[in-house]
Amino acid sequence: MVESETRTYSAAMAACSPIVRGWSRLAVVGLEHLPDHGPVLLAVNHDSYWDPVAVGVAALPRRQIRALAKASMWRIKGLNRILDGMGQIPIERGTTDAAALERAIGELRSGACLGIFPEGTRSLGRDLRARGGLGRLAEAVPEARVLCCSVAGTTDIARFPKRPHVRVRFFPPAGGGLMSNESAGDLTARLMSEIRADAPIAAAGRRPARVQ
Repeated sequence: MVESETRTYSAAMAACSPIVRGWSRLAVVGLEHLPDHGPVLLAVNHDSYWDPVAVGVAALPRRQIRALAKASMWRIKGLNRILDGMGQIPIERGTTDAAALERAIGELRSGACLGIFPEGTRSLGRDLRARGGLGRLAEAVPEARVLCCSVAGTTDIARFPKRPHVRVRFFPPAGGGLMSNESAGDLTARLMSEIRADAPIAAAGRRPARVQ
């Protein structure tokens, strides 16, 4: 059974679909790997503000994705209500936000699909260290399926009139989920290594910068 979506989430995805599916020529690969029910931890690379939107639109035939997002976004009037309506979870970046992690654990145990950007922020052409939050969630909810998602081409959406080619690929990690001898940080590092092998770092902005 496909997980039901909130009205706000459905409306937001419908509003963005013409840009992501139409203008950006979205290609979705491996959607069959995304379960349509049950707890899922989805690790995603992050180069553009469009990444969570592209992943949400790509996953729409299967289920809603609830993301751990920067708490600062909730300080924008109006946007906070939309994010709440979409079931997103605010987390303070650069800290161990126990409240956010507890809420995420609760959502997972209730069968949610959580999208997480282990790099913590947009890459902006940098090679960022993967953070251990996803690994800690995998430890806390071992029944959750761990899945990778690579996103490519979203940095070109802002480069109008150049028309982008956006690709979202869902795939299981080669080594599976959390191994018995693996730390939370090691898991996220392994996942990001596989994801970045499929979607190399791309700099955002109107003009592509040189990737270091």
